[in-house]
Amino acid sequence: MIEPRLRYVTCASPRGLHRLAYWEWACEDGRGAGAPTVVCVHGLTRSGRDFDALAAQLSRRWRVVCPDMIGRGRSDRAADPHLYAVPQYLADCVTLIARLDVERVAWVGTSMGGLIGMLLASLPGTPIGRLVLNDIGPMLDPAGLERIGAYVGQDPVYATEAEGIASLRETMRNFGPHSDDQFRLLTRHYLVRRPDGRWGLHYDPAIAVPFREQGGRAAADLWPQYEAIGCPTLLVRGAESDVLSADTATRMTQCGPRARRIDFAGVGHAPTFIALDQIDAVERFLSEENP
Repeated sequence: MIEPRLRYVTCASPRGLHRLAYWEWACEDGRGAGAPTVVCVHGLTRSGRDFDALAAQLSRRWRVVCPDMIGRGRSDRAADPHLYAVPQYLADCVTLIARLDVERVAWVGTSMGGLIGMLLASLPGTPIGRLVLNDIGPMLDPAGLERIGAYVGQDPVYATEAEGIASLRETMRNFGPHSDDQFRLLTRHYLVRRPDGRWGLHYDPAIAVPFREQGGRAAADLWPQYEAIGCPTLLVRGAESDVLSADTATRMTQCGPRARRIDFAGVGHAPTFIALDQIDAVERFLSEENP
């Protein structure tokens, strides 16, 4: 697999400046920065490298940019854990898009990344022209939030990489079935070697602080923001999701952008866009002409 280019952009917060890392996959058809741009944003504890399989496929026709949100992967950690919240994420993504020097982007967001995209797409003058929401919506199931709250912020240490992978196989079972090679894509940038030779997770455990202070509660009613979205929207859902209920997903097809919906059997929260049928669903949607 071709490796993307690692780049950085400096972002501002009330506590100063921080660097946001992002991974850029150049469009293979030779158009370079002039190619249409897809921004892929990961879930709560993850990183931009979650999208390697999807980005490798999309980069045949698109420029693909996958940020590590603040506190994850190669990005700086926040000076104050209370910055690990949607307002800062939105500000950082607006800064990133300005760096990319494009007027319009397609957005693929998994869980937290979808929440950021949903809110950005609802704003007047949004740069988002097409939106893929991966197992996220304006209302979240409390059962899923409780499950996430039980592990977010943990800082496990493993003696060996194999020990870490075995543990993550259990923790990440909601992602659905993956072959050993596919699961390696999910762990090779998430499970990292520490200076003492042991292995740990590639995120700041302090991201859990705001989440736990809210008691794992979802944001206030976001249906007004969802209904303000005007761009074509694809809703991807794990059929066994404990975060996005079937009822909420159905309502999302009936109001606002009237999202097109696809459920993947045998998958919970959330589809990983590694399986070919999941990649194909996103690629077909992004390839369509805007109405």
